[in-house]
Amino acid sequence: MEVNEKCDVYNFGVLSLEVIMGKHPGDLISSLSSSSSSSSSSSSSGLAILLKDVLDQRLPPPTNQLAKQVVVAATVAFSCLNASPTSRPTMQQVAWKLSKTRPSLQIEFHLITLGELLDTNFFTS
Repeated sequence: MEVNEKCDVYNFGVLSLEVIMGKHPGDLISSLSSSSSSSSSSSSSGLAILLKDVLDQRLPPPTNQLAKQVVVAATVAFSCLNASPTSRPTMQQVAWKLSKTRPSLQIEFHLITLGELLDTNFFTS
């Protein structure tokens, strides 16, 4: 394994998800990794998990602008976890996306799945 800035980006993604979820995302990352590598699209796959169900349950559900910001943060975090290091964003790209993106959600927050967050065209800036 080559240690470079893309490893830092991956670690940023893990840490970001840990903050969002309130616990280490190891099981979720494994579930998503196996779901995306299989061709099955069953509703039990990790990609069908609702974003609202992985958020830290000790906090109230986000609404309005905060919900949009959670979607941006989660989308960026998942992009940092790309299995291919060359496909991960740079930290400069991560910082820009987090500071500049003002998304318009295409569907209601409580219906967003993790699979949709992995779609780079999920929200429009």
